[in-house]
Amino acid sequence: VHLVESGGGLVQPGGNLTLSCAASGSGFIFSVMGWYRQAPVEGRELVATIGADGDADYADSVKGRFRISRNNAQIALIMHDLKPEDTGIYYCKAVATPKGPSIRFSPYWGQGTQVTVSS
Repeated sequence: VHLVESGGGLVQPGGNLTLSCAASGSGFIFSVMGWYRQAPVEGRELVATIGADGDADYADSVKGRFRISRNNAQIALIMHDLKPEDTGIYYCKAVATPKGPSIRFSPYWGQGTQVTVSS
C-alpha cells in the first residue's frame, strides 16, 4: 500500500487550503481513511476520518471548518477559516486488508505534508 499526499503550504489566518491523498495497492481493500496532524512538540492527533460508506467524523476543533470527502481510495480535506493552531504536518492514513478469505486490517501512513498558518 502506498499513500501520496499533496496540497500543503503556507496560508494566512482565515484562509483556505485543500489536501489530497491517493492510496494505491493492488489486491487490497481500503476501509477507513483519514487525516491526522502533528504540531511541533505535540503528539499526532486525529483531524477527520471517513469510512468506505462515506460516514465522516471530525475532531471538535475543526468541526464546521473542515470537510473530508472520499472517492474510492482517494480522500480530500477541505479546510476553511484556518487558524494558527491548525499548523502542523498533516498525515494521511488508510486502514486496509488484503483481498481474499483472510481479513487482516493494518494501518498505512503517508509521508506527511506541511500546513503552516501564519501572517
